[in-house]
Amino acid sequence: MPFKTNALASYCCIVLFLLLSSSALAQKTVTGRVISNADKQPIVGATVQIKGTKVATQTGADGSFTINSSKDVGTLIITVVGFEALQVPVGGRASIGDVVLSLSATSLNDVVVTGYTAQRKKDITGAVSVVSVKDMKTIPVASPEQMLQGQASGVNVVTSGQPGAPSNIFIRGVSSFGNTSPLVIIDGIQASLRDINANDIESMQILKDAGAASIYGVRGSNGVIIVTTKRGKAGKPTITYDGYVGTQQPPTGNVFHLLNSQELANAFWIANKNAGQVGANGNPASVQYGNGASPVLPDYITPGGKSEGDSAVNPALYNVDYNKGAIYQITRANKQGTDWFHELFKPAFMQSHTVSASGGGDRSSYLFSVGYFDQQGTVLATYLKRYSARINTTFNIKNFIRIGENAYFVYKQNPGLNLSINGENTINMIYREQPIIPVHDIKGNWAGSNGPELGNAQNPVANQTRSENDITQNWDVIGNVWAEVDFLKHFTARTQFGGTIDNGMYNGYTYHTYENAENNSGNSYSENHFYNSTWDWVNTLTYNNTFAEKHTLRVLIGSEAISYKGRAIGGQRLNYFSDDPALRVINAGSPINQQLWGYTAGQTGSGPFMPGPSTLYSLFGKLDYSFMEKYYLGFTLRRDAASQFGIEHQVGYFPSYSGGWVVSNEEFMKNVTWLNFLKVRGSWGKLGSRNNVTASNQYNLYNSDGGSSYYDIGGTSSSIVQGFYHSQIGNPLTGWEENILWNIGFDAAIIKNKIELSFDYYKKKINGLLFQDFAGSVVGGSISVGGAALPQVNIGDVQNTGVDATITYHAQVNRDFKINVALNVTTYKTQVVKIPGTSGYFDAADSRIGSLVRNQQGHPISAFYGYKITGFFNETKDTAGWVQPDKGLGRFKFADVNHDGQINDADRTFIGNPNPKFIYGINLGATYKDFDFSMILYGSQGNDVFNYTRYWTDFWASFQGNKSKDLLYNSWTPDHHNAKAPILENIQTNSTNGVVTSYYIENGSYLRCKSLMLGYTVPIQTLKKVGIEKLRLYVQAANLFTITKYTGPDPQVPGGLENSGPNQGNPSSASYGIDYGNYPVLKTYIVGVNLTF
Repeated sequence: MPFKTNALASYCCIVLFLLLSSSALAQKTVTGRVISNADKQPIVGATVQIKGTKVATQTGADGSFTINSSKDVGTLIITVVGFEALQVPVGGRASIGDVVLSLSATSLNDVVVTGYTAQRKKDITGAVSVVSVKDMKTIPVASPEQMLQGQASGVNVVTSGQPGAPSNIFIRGVSSFGNTSPLVIIDGIQASLRDINANDIESMQILKDAGAASIYGVRGSNGVIIVTTKRGKAGKPTITYDGYVGTQQPPTGNVFHLLNSQELANAFWIANKNAGQVGANGNPASVQYGNGASPVLPDYITPGGKSEGDSAVNPALYNVDYNKGAIYQITRANKQGTDWFHELFKPAFMQSHTVSASGGGDRSSYLFSVGYFDQQGTVLATYLKRYSARINTTFNIKNFIRIGENAYFVYKQNPGLNLSINGENTINMIYREQPIIPVHDIKGNWAGSNGPELGNAQNPVANQTRSENDITQNWDVIGNVWAEVDFLKHFTARTQFGGTIDNGMYNGYTYHTYENAENNSGNSYSENHFYNSTWDWVNTLTYNNTFAEKHTLRVLIGSEAISYKGRAIGGQRLNYFSDDPALRVINAGSPINQQLWGYTAGQTGSGPFMPGPSTLYSLFGKLDYSFMEKYYLGFTLRRDAASQFGIEHQVGYFPSYSGGWVVSNEEFMKNVTWLNFLKVRGSWGKLGSRNNVTASNQYNLYNSDGGSSYYDIGGTSSSIVQGFYHSQIGNPLTGWEENILWNIGFDAAIIKNKIELSFDYYKKKINGLLFQDFAGSVVGGSISVGGAALPQVNIGDVQNTGVDATITYHAQVNRDFKINVALNVTTYKTQVVKIPGTSGYFDAADSRIGSLVRNQQGHPISAFYGYKITGFFNETKDTAGWVQPDKGLGRFKFADVNHDGQINDADRTFIGNPNPKFIYGINLGATYKDFDFSMILYGSQGNDVFNYTRYWTDFWASFQGNKSKDLLYNSWTPDHHNAKAPILENIQTNSTNGVVTSYYIENGSYLRCKSLMLGYTVPIQTLKKVGIEKLRLYVQAANLFTITKYTGPDPQVPGGLENSGPNQGNPSSASYGIDYGNYPVLKTYIVGVNLTF
């Protein structure tokens, strides 16, 4: 075996030597320069290709190129985005001089990457949106996910202002009860769009229908985002710098419309009087506010209701150290009221810097970039720091052999922020902590609710400050190596091997607390380490030929193998003797009641859910045929075999058919001069999904831990024997989700190509949605049986229909003035078609008042469900004969939906829909001489928001926290029937705050100015004197204004995250559109520089 290995290595070395040596043989060399007809300036990055071959190079920074060939060069084809392609006969010349390209009036000739291949935009028969990366990158945010909002039809992005938070991305609507995220392919490798440096992106396409996405089979069910990163270009080395610095501004004013200290005391008085909770003198009695005719604010709230000089507020009594005895805190009342929002939210700095070096020749090219992004959160002790590096290289070993690699390295730091959906998150505390409570007590320590009648909320500033060292860190590597060989004139073989490695850790420390009504009497520290790795090997063979200058045929066949695995380990200990961050290691805590966990992918522990190990093996083929660039046919077939499913359901076949007719190329259209291009196209296909099923779903699982499965066989502590319990019920019958997609549309260019239009009507039917067996359709029972979790099963059908439309207008008004306008609109209607079981529905988004969402046949997915309010009980006669629990004056009157004369569960109905009727984006751009201007607008229309924050602020009985202005000033009274809020009373009832009602539903429509930018490019004549090729300076405002009727801080509501299962940490479609107290999007002001040497 050693001999064979050494012989093979020697053979490879000899072959490589011969290949490299052969490049030294005589070459035919052609040089030239490519310039623009508009300003005679050099065009950088134009592709120069020898016609009939794969030999190509690119122009450098001065527009020049050199191309070599072992044979005589006949004709050069020169192409670049934004210019008309040109063929130049060489005629034996060594130099062809200056080649002048004309500006293109249309983008239809642009080459875009689709699936494992690339096509001209005008030849595509599927539904593909091409994103303007130039416009997208103008938005100063952390992730291209967020930048994508409003940039492409058919794509709905819902995000927040939290640094590093994931976004909800829906391509053509919500189509799943679980993971709705599209597949993201970066340089041929599945990766996360969230972590990539946007300055590295060269192009981005969205594949929306089966004709475009079916080549990805099971992975493309939610749509596909194709990203290609930048490459080096031929010519002298080029160094670029792109950077900006700026500030983020939180919302101003009374963001949650809350009361001050005196107003809250007045509301306390009214609420207790209306509830009949008064003393003999007819007044409420309060430890804090007294028992007079009106409330009086105390000087001290801890101890409660004390005045200045009272012996109880003697500083000598003060103690917040558990080791020194009982806690005795002294806190002065904030009579003006603490603005908890602006104590927690502060203006924050952000910056982004990217430096890249690139270059190459006719045989190789390279690009190296490094990036640094720092977004300080406007919430205290939050931020995202990202350090990245990219290396992309290409080598033309021979005219017919090319090799290369793409590598991306990223390190991230991102402190945690509690944004749970149970009313206990950091932002919830802004309105749950009373305004009379100051940030600090008399000794400068944290103040809180540790006093009478102050509720049980926590000081959000204290919580965030204490969590500043609770950090998640990730070290990720993404990349691949590839090789291409051309042979037999029309064939190209390609192999690509790559993958991702994600290593991470996170830690959390829980402090002793003393200031709250409910305190932690001890401390604890936990630490978790995990890694995930994926490798992906793709092999393709492409045949591409044109016959008789009329028939063009391209055939692609290939295979792909993907393997994933992961592992995690962690632990927790309690009772650390010091809170010093330097001492936070597991071994420094007490081993009593410690927790330790270690698990592989597919198991659960106290750390992150690990979704594997899993494998996917695929075979695929694609055929594209065109006749005279008039008639187009396409066919794709992919066979996927996935390990997540039982042996009888592992394999799925996913075909698609597409066709197109370029009407404008017909003879009968020649005299229609205003129509420059018209193509009608359509597609049908089938896709699958495995997104919402775990790797171990088919198996019954058993687990063991000391608290549940160890047995004291002999009755003594020394005879404990390990046992096991049933932790998961398996289901080998679970199969693929099946997505059937129809699409019909057209692409057009009119009026000398100044206006381009694209229109699509689509229908998407998803059968056998994967979701946990909540209804017990397989095993019976509820969410668990005897402690065993239920499996994911094929549980229902959903259908989406809608329209995508894009219109662009671009015109060169005169030599100095150019304008561009782009509008995209998407409509969609989502409907649950089938839910198994007799009920035909299941509820989701549980809360303190019940489930907020119902998924039911015939209704939109994730629709809000509850009682519909018809008004208030205004008179005693209104309550007479009306059967409704807890009815009373000033309380809500509910609609009798089933007309049976009484209000009960049967009268609950659908009260809101989080899915918009349509979304839209508007991009406006103009250049005048050396100045450029752009504006990006984004809107969502017809969607509802469930404002769950109202549960805390608009009902007095919903915990003792702060309340809204509406509750005090616009609530029902005997003299004010046309009120907004119900009667202010200290009683929790099923006719006010005890159930889900339409009171929480608000219009979530909005229009937002995403970006407003003004730039200036310094004239090149000035720059050449100092060796600079380009210098652009700009100022920008992001999220400058929002037009909305929504009363919360931000109408854009991402909802909650999945807290368990295969989609843990990803946005939940079940809580989509619910405002639990979210991190608002922020106004941002920046100054930036684009510099090229």
